[in-house]
Amino acid sequence: MGSKRNHLILNLAQVLVWACVLVLPALVNWLVTGDKQHGFFVLHGSLPMLLPLLAIYLVNYLLLVPKLLFRKHLVWFIVANAALILLLNFRILFPPAMNFEVPEAVRQQFKTRDIVAFRMVALLSSAVFQVLFVFLAIGIRYIIRSNDIQMQLQEERRKTTEAELTWLKNQLNPHFLFNTLNNISSLTQIDPDKAQESIGQLSDTLRYALYDTTAEKVPLAGEVEFMDNYIRLMQLRCNERTEVTTSWELPEAEVKIAPLLFISLIENAFKHGVNARMDSFVHIRLRPSGRDLVFECENSTFEKTGVDHIGSGIGLENLMRRLDLIYPDAYKYEQHEQGGVYSVRLSLKNLLP
Repeated sequence: MGSKRNHLILNLAQVLVWACVLVLPALVNWLVTGDKQHGFFVLHGSLPMLLPLLAIYLVNYLLLVPKLLFRKHLVWFIVANAALILLLNFRILFPPAMNFEVPEAVRQQFKTRDIVAFRMVALLSSAVFQVLFVFLAIGIRYIIRSNDIQMQLQEERRKTTEAELTWLKNQLNPHFLFNTLNNISSLTQIDPDKAQESIGQLSDTLRYALYDTTAEKVPLAGEVEFMDNYIRLMQLRCNERTEVTTSWELPEAEVKIAPLLFISLIENAFKHGVNARMDSFVHIRLRPSGRDLVFECENSTFEKTGVDHIGSGIGLENLMRRLDLIYPDAYKYEQHEQGGVYSVRLSLKNLLP
């Protein structure tokens, strides 16, 4: 829809420009001299020079460039333009047939051979201008084509991001659900009240992830509630050796962000930062900083074998692609690992009023 609107605007602009080019010389002459008859004389004299330029531009813009040049038929493109230029200059090549007359002053100063040379110079000059308008048509067509390709790429990236968002929702999938349900099942024997509370949190988490994240942007307060429920459910898997803290500092004004934006960072922190046999911690904080919204997460780290390292994975790759698309040049992502502590900081710039 946007591409069609842009094409319509561009075509209308070209019509307006060409109308000005064809009419403006005569109109200016009429306004300056006040002589309408002389204005028509100027129009009559300028049209034979301008109409061939318009013709070669339109033929190339509408037909030759998209049908031949863009389809890599370069030889046919050159042949077609050469034939078109010769046709448009037929009156110069064959003056008797087209009643082309060399000015009388030129006839008096040049011999017959020189008059032929004069015609060839006139042909060359006319052809050079027409070739320039061929390149003009090529340039404008390339700009339009490049813009269309960019819009198609953005549309493909949007569709990819939507698919990735669906995949991200599915991260709240069997593995998460089975572990959570097993933990809740164990709680029913030990602490029925907490088990019932956890069931409510699980219900709210699933409802939000499956139904409330269909919009491109969601209220920050709803996202925070979702993260808080998710973290509490993840805590069911932790023992007394794990310290989990959260701090949610919401701005006064209502703010909307992309849904499920921080969940991969939280999941990563619990996945790599919790060890049932050792002291562990996960510290999560969301706060405003000027006009920026800052998400910070710190967790303990432990030796990992294989290729599954902290700070990597499909979820984090998905996050970076979404940030590039939704917040281009408007975010800052930092991660550090030192002294057994892994920290990540994500700032969404100029998000707050």
